[in-house]
Amino acid sequence: MLGPFARPAPQAAPARADGLGVAARPGEGMLAAPAPLDRVIERLEEVVDQETAALRNRTAIDLKDFNNRKSQGLLELNRALRGLVDNPPKDRTVSTRLAGLRAKLDVNRAVLETHLAAVREVATVLADAIRDAESDGTYSPSIGAGGGRL
Repeated sequence: MLGPFARPAPQAAPARADGLGVAARPGEGMLAAPAPLDRVIERLEEVVDQETAALRNRTAIDLKDFNNRKSQGLLELNRALRGLVDNPPKDRTVSTRLAGLRAKLDVNRAVLETHLAAVREVATVLADAIRDAESDGTYSPSIGAGGGRL
C-alpha cells in the first residue's frame, strides 16, 4: 500500500497522430513539446522528393494527395519555426537545412510546371479533336467549283 499521501504516477500525454510531438492535455491550447525542426524538414523533403520522382518517371499519382501532404508539412514547418523566434539557434544548420529544402522545392516546381504544360497540351489536342469530330462542316469554308474557297 502507498498510504494516504501517495499520488498516482503522472500520466504521459498521448502522442499526436500528426507527428508534432506530444498532444496537449485537455484545456491546454499549446503543444507540450514541438517536433524537432530537423524531422519536420526531413518529412517535407521526403514528400517533395517522392512527388518529383513520380512526375519524372511519369508514374500515375494523386496530385491532390501530394498537395495535401505538402500543405500539412508546411503547417508543421511553420509551427516548428515559431519555436525558434524566442530561442534562435547559434549555428547555421537551420538555414542550411531550409536552403536545401528550398532547392528541392524549386526542382519540384519546375517538374510540376513541365507536367502542367504537358497536360494543357494534351487537353488542347483532345478538345480540338472533339470539336472537329462533332463538326458537320456547316460553318467551315467550302470549296467552290474552281477549287477556290467561296
